[in-house]
Amino acid sequence: MIQPTDLLVVQRDGTICHATAAELQELLGRPLCSATAGRLWDLNSTPADNDWRAVCWAAELNLFVAVSIDGSQRVMTSSDGLRWTSQRTPSDNNSWIGICWSPELRLLVAVASNGSSNRVMTSSDGITWTARRVPLNNNWVAICWSPQRRLFVAVAFGGNTSRVMTSPDGITWTARSTPASHVWRAVCWAAELGQFVAVATSSNGTNQAVMTSSDGITWTLRSTPADHTWRSICWAAELGLLVAVGQSGTGNRVMTSPDGQTWSLRTTPADLEWRAVCWAPELNLLVAVAGTGSGQQVMTSPDGHSWTLRPSAADRQWSGLCWAAQLGRLVAVAQNGSGSRVMTSC
Repeated sequence: MIQPTDLLVVQRDGTICHATAAELQELLGRPLCSATAGRLWDLNSTPADNDWRAVCWAAELNLFVAVSIDGSQRVMTSSDGLRWTSQRTPSDNNSWIGICWSPELRLLVAVASNGSSNRVMTSSDGITWTARRVPLNNNWVAICWSPQRRLFVAVAFGGNTSRVMTSPDGITWTARSTPASHVWRAVCWAAELGQFVAVATSSNGTNQAVMTSSDGITWTLRSTPADHTWRSICWAAELGLLVAVGQSGTGNRVMTSPDGQTWSLRTTPADLEWRAVCWAPELNLLVAVAGTGSGQQVMTSPDGHSWTLRPSAADRQWSGLCWAAQLGRLVAVAQNGSGSRVMTSC
């Protein structure tokens, strides 16, 4: 993979010049993404062997932030994805599972599956965190932000029947009714559709493992082509496609939709427990990571339909994934491994 100090040869109009990758990136004003991004991965050291569950990129802070469900310091941060620092949280007893960044509010918000009415924490810098009260002690697992609605939406996999909560600021939260008490596992905002879309790891055999909402308040169940264990979802704006990945199913652990209402199963190259998926528009690439498998725990796709297995940096329970456009780098975090629970690709 291309490193900042690598010397590159550039030819233009018959003239040959030399520049480091960092210098060329500065001249171009954008990341210098290599042809191996998403396809080749490096293993990176972590400051603690926590059970890391999610990671996000806060562009305005130039910071990756990951959260975990255990350990004495349940947040770690990095400016480059390569070197990480542990950060303290307001409660070392909460299992932090989901995190997102709001550029408009310049606020990080994380949600937890347990805790005493303090299952949200917020931070403006990734270092200092403040506990926030929630309306219901549900098992909150995932969160997203809508710039257009100026709204955070979180979903829960268990607890009260109101398994959605919303907030305009990350501080004050309101419980919202859901059309079914499914095991909701992930949620994303599709700006071009004007829709929040959530997926469930179980729909109790109803084949309705998706729900959508235009405002985060009123939700509608949607039929799915299979009652798989859907674990993660993302919106690829340039493709006009929602993509979900799952942990169960035979040869078809991806489903896609252009509108959140009509879904189609897609063939997958391996029946692994696919736990996270993200879209990297600068690479024109969808990337997913798995919590099982050997040697190849990554798959990529340019269109959401055709997927290819890729080598992973190590066999881990990879559970979280994000893309940093400014760095041209993908970062994945894992639940296990000794001293190295992050892998990067750029």
